[in-house]
Formats: sequence, C-alpha cells, structure tokens
Amino acid sequence: MRITIIAVVTVLVLAVGGVAWAYPSVAATACPGCYGLSSAGDGVYVEDGVPAAPVLATVATARRLVGDFYGGRESTPRVLVCGTAPCYAGIGGGREKGVAILNRAVMLSPGGLDPVIASHEMAHVELHARLSGEVPQWFDEGLAVVVSGDPRYLGPTGDRCLVEPSGPLPETLENWLRAASADRQTYAKAACQVSRWLLTHDGRDGVLRLIAKLNAGEPFTTAAR
Repeated sequence: MRITIIAVVTVLVLAVGGVAWAYPSVAATACPGCYGLSSAGDGVYVEDGVPAAPVLATVATARRLVGDFYGGRESTPRVLVCGTAPCYAGIGGGREKGVAILNRAVMLSPGGLDPVIASHEMAHVELHARLSGEVPQWFDEGLAVVVSGDPRYLGPTGDRCLVEPSGPLPETLENWLRAASADRQTYAKAACQVSRWLLTHDGRDGVLRLIAKLNAGEPFTTAAR
C-alpha cells in the first residue's frame, strides 16, 4: 500500500512537472506565484517589482471596453503581467504583446500593458465564454480589434476600414498565425470585414444573435447572414 501511494505521488509530481515544462503558460495560470508573480488584487498578478497601480488601471479600462461592447461581462480571466522579457518568456510568452490562454487567462508582455492590447485579449476570452459553437479565426480576431478599438487597424468612425480584404481570410488558428506573421495587415483586413458586418447586423445585438444561433448548432455560414 505504501509503495502504491509513493508511486501515485511520484506519477503526479512528474505529470505536474511535465505540464510546467511543456506548457508554462498553463502552469503559470494555475500558479502565478510559482513564476514570480504576486497578486495585485481582483484577479491580477504582476511580476515582483512592477507597480500595481498602473496595471490595475489598465486592466480596469480594458474590462470596461469589453463590458461596454457586450453590455456586461460573463468572463473573469486571470491577468498575468510581466514587466521584463525574461518573466514573459518564463511564463510561456513569445514575441506577441499579449495572449489569451485557454480562455481562462490573459498574459501581457512588457509592451502589452496597454488598454488596447489587454481588451483585445479579454475580448477573445469573453467571446468564447459565451460561445459553445465556433467562429472562423478571422471573425474572432476582427471582433477583438473592434472591441479594443485598435487604431492601428481601424478608423475612428463610419466605414472604419483601413485595409480592404483582398481575398478569403484565414479560418483556422494555424492559418491565421501563418498569415498574420507574414502580413500584420491581416488584422486590419479582418477588422474591416467584421466592422462592416456589424454595420449591417445591428452591432452588438447582431453579435449576440449570432452567438445564440451558433450555440443552437447553426453553422457560421448561415448564422452570420
């Protein structure tokens, strides 16, 4: 019995260690303190030495942007904030400014402590918290740009398009990452397409109707008409 218990504990320790090694972002989401992040309150964790006040202000603004678009928030992702590149690499970050993790957390790099970046990632989490169906990756990304109001990829009013889509946009995450790496204006093209869809589908109400149809099992191609 004792040997069995030791064996089980050993397997669990190895499994946890394996996850931490292979998926540090998942491990950091579960245990921010294990990666040198301390609680700043309200589900926000910051690298030791990073002032909490500006981080909390940025996160509050980002949450407001998401809540304003949807008429409230159903998601409560943890927010992990790094002030140095080694910290961000240590929790599994790459060259991006921010990223959503398993629709449960948002990680922000030293260059991502900005309401636009934070709300973009939170918008991904909020959409998937409401969604049991699927949307093409271009719609997911374009909607996040609209919610965040990212001026790099959208104009301020009216027809907000800065770059016209020149063909079909990537529907899978793999294809999106490949296309966006080759051309950052892929975000602007997706934002253009989504912003125009919103103009003809009652904005937020159209998104909520779309989510309801997708959750009922309707495919995106017909639900988005």
